[in-house]
Amino acid sequence: MTTKKTRLLLKLAGTAGALLLSLGVAAPQEARAELRIDITRGVSEPLPIAVTSFAGAGGRDAQMGADISKVISDDLERSGLFKPLDPRGFLQTPDQLRTGEPRYQDWKALGAQALVAGNTTTGADGRMKVDFRLWDVAAGQYMQGLSYSASPQEWRRIAHIVADAIYKRLTGEDGYFDTRIVYVAESGPANARKKQLAIMDQDSANHQFLTDGQTLVLTPRFSPTTQEITYMSYFNKKPRVYLFNIDTGRQEVLGDFPGMTFAPRFSPDGNRVVMSMAQNGNTDIYTLDLRTRRQTQLTDAPGIDTGPSYSPDGQKIVFESDRGGSQQLYVMGADGSGVKRLTFGEGRYATPVWSPRGDLIAFTRQRGSSFAIGVIRPDGTGERILTEAFHVEGPTWAPNGRVLMYFKDLPSGDGRGRNAKLYSIDITGANERRVSTPLDASDPAWSPLIP
Repeated sequence: MTTKKTRLLLKLAGTAGALLLSLGVAAPQEARAELRIDITRGVSEPLPIAVTSFAGAGGRDAQMGADISKVISDDLERSGLFKPLDPRGFLQTPDQLRTGEPRYQDWKALGAQALVAGNTTTGADGRMKVDFRLWDVAAGQYMQGLSYSASPQEWRRIAHIVADAIYKRLTGEDGYFDTRIVYVAESGPANARKKQLAIMDQDSANHQFLTDGQTLVLTPRFSPTTQEITYMSYFNKKPRVYLFNIDTGRQEVLGDFPGMTFAPRFSPDGNRVVMSMAQNGNTDIYTLDLRTRRQTQLTDAPGIDTGPSYSPDGQKIVFESDRGGSQQLYVMGADGSGVKRLTFGEGRYATPVWSPRGDLIAFTRQRGSSFAIGVIRPDGTGERILTEAFHVEGPTWAPNGRVLMYFKDLPSGDGRGRNAKLYSIDITGANERRVSTPLDASDPAWSPLIP
């Protein structure tokens, strides 16, 4: 079997090294139905997949291989689209799979439809090499192989990238596992709440605090092109917006913005931000060019216009406004032209954010004492509620537009008055899951794929 190879050099954020990826594409075989998860209509039964421990020569390599396969398995399981099988039932060892073809009948007997195996080795230069292979068990054929080289400290990133590759091969969509979440970590009593920026991998690993909690921070927003965020803080009791580079730790002030309630959101090219400001007794939408610091006013209507978010092509902006008598969602051109009302439902619609795929807009809806997270098409059709609770708010999209994260207030039972936790959910409304954080958590923002 011949193999075509391409090589791609990926710079690792925050490291002095680099990750080298070799992509192997299987040669065409006889025409067979390809294993593929149809996720266009939602998935009621996840795909059974066997993820074996990656074979190693022993010692550190063997342990790292086991750790890598565990992260891959956990990533796939958390998506709700895959059901990793119990390794205790596997009939072939990792060493057997390293040197030969799978015994497909053995894996079929376990119910596996896909099989993942791999190897880990450490070179003389101390760098780690990881190979993985994916097989279609039902068809009895090889599907994909990849090879990675990186410093041993980057083993988790390799695991996430492998999981992304498997996800894409079996669903046809880009993965979202090699990403990070920035959020507001909360602690302390309700009348003296400490809020600080925190960041972690999407699976809650590598958690760290970015600010010390001496000043209140709110609503971080990720750039879609870089590992930068905007966030809002208070300086002399006035809203101030900061631009923070996560990889370098460099921070700069974008400006003081009276009356601002949400931090700005980036344009798709990362060169501008869009925001709301109160001036002369009215709150309107503005853009700020990050290169020239020039402001442009986009709306000028009675009422409060706020919460703007760009479409992924940069041509439109969705925002919330009470200009029609109740708080609803509106869409306009990126220059402020052609304002159209999007929602007409009961209750208050807020915090709209456009999907990276452009097909949906997520929002928060409040009706009476109940909150909900929902999605709607950009033309105003197809409104669906994904989850509803006493208080849910702040949706943010995974970079593939398949999953949302948000925060939910749960009963505290101890008189604190706040018990906020992060959750994720599929756009079908299935697979709602708690996202682990060491403290209370609110206002999540999902990064793009790490470059």
